[in-house]
Amino acid sequence: MNRSIDPIGKLMGLRYKSHPWHGIDLGSQAPEIITCFIEVVPYDTVKYEIDKATGYLKIDRPQKYSNIIPALYGFIPQTHCGSSHAELTNKALNRSDIKGDNDPLDICVLTEKDITHGNLLVKARPIGGFRMIDRNEADDKIIAVLIDDAVYGDYHNISDCPEAVINRLKHYFLSYKDMPGEKRGVEIPQTYDKDEAVKVIRSTMEDYRVYVEKLLFS
Repeated sequence: MNRSIDPIGKLMGLRYKSHPWHGIDLGSQAPEIITCFIEVVPYDTVKYEIDKATGYLKIDRPQKYSNIIPALYGFIPQTHCGSSHAELTNKALNRSDIKGDNDPLDICVLTEKDITHGNLLVKARPIGGFRMIDRNEADDKIIAVLIDDAVYGDYHNISDCPEAVINRLKHYFLSYKDMPGEKRGVEIPQTYDKDEAVKVIRSTMEDYRVYVEKLLFS
């Protein structure tokens, strides 16, 4: 789909609330600087996520344990984890069995600010990410910093970020889906830098283009 149709979406957004996945523009500097939609913040005791059909937040599940997301958490609009993303993941891990999870690309945004609710937009700079696999599906988590943040704003690569912060994020994603007596089988075989994060975002932007074309013309 040619991005020249974007003005139509913007015009519709003047009358109707834009769908967070489809109606929010990534920004002219994407993927270096991107607009993100935040679903969950560290204060939440409930896991929220976007209802794909309506664009409204819905309750995914109560947080059953004391693990709390240690950053703003949401997704990158107008991305889709499909075949291009899966191909990039398989190549990086020397595998051939991984598929995309057909969701928008997830993102964690680091900030020193106390932001107490989700359902908002932020501008962020990707600095790296986790190549995460959940039941043979690519479920990457991009790590970014809030633009102009007093503490994290000058970070440009994951190597700038304290190792303890990265380990805390990794521990959360390796454990937040576990149930009593059951392991989900989530793994994070790679942590990558900013350049790879940009490649991942671009692959999901391409997947989104293909995804929308199929919706419009199939």
